Amino acid sequence: GLELSVNNQSADFSLSPSLGSSLSLSCLVQNSSQAEELLWYRGEGQVDLKDGNKVNVSNVCIDPVTEADNRVTFSCKLARDRSVQVSVILDVQFPPQLMGEESLQIEEGKDVTLSCNTKSNPQGQTAWYKNNTTLTLQQNHHQLYQTSEVFQLSITKAQKSDNGTYTCKVKYLLEEWTKDFHLTVEDKKPVFPKEAVIAAVVVVALTILFGIVARKDTICKVWNAEFLRKNTV
Repeated sequence: GLELSVNNQSADFSLSPSLGSSLSLSCLVQNSSQAEELLWYRGEGQVDLKDGNKVNVSNVCIDPVTEADNRVTFSCKLARDRSVQVSVILDVQFPPQLMGEESLQIEEGKDVTLSCNTKSNPQGQTAWYKNNTTLTLQQNHHQLYQTSEVFQLSITKAQKSDNGTYTCKVKYLLEEWTKDFHLTVEDKKPVFPKEAVIAAVVVVALTILFGIVARKDTICKVWNAEFLRKNTV
């Protein structure tokens, strides 16, 4: 009976295009003697096709292939019976976007988090290094958090011993990708008690106030003495 094929495949299948490449999908009506309209879908959304690209043969082109196309399903369907279809799942391969370096300054005793964008397909193997040596995790001091997109190292209550260069490494296929974080733990800043600061402000304010009052009394006495002298004369 009537069936469809995409790139000569009559059953659902997957393709693994490279990031940035161009991909063409060609849908063909088979075993039909009449004109059949075809529809293309990207996920749940219908693809806008030109009039000359709808009957019996229909092509779509993905150019360039991006990360956003990963795990996306393209489906070719028969317009009059959409249950007749062939779907293609894209398995886009791309490396992690790890590069460059970052410098961080943190006050002693504060927490800090180093975060790597490790999103890739296929997913790589990840690890943290400190000063080119595999990082030894300390309980209640180091915490790791990982998803399919990020790999984080959190340091609780950083100490001077935490100073150094931390490297996030991802082994992807036959390559290794890295990013360096230069961490500097600075001396803890002195903290003044709030009560002492308030008391000091009050003392200064009262001193200024008493100074103004005393000066006012002196001015008044001088003025009164001058007034009496003139009236006596």
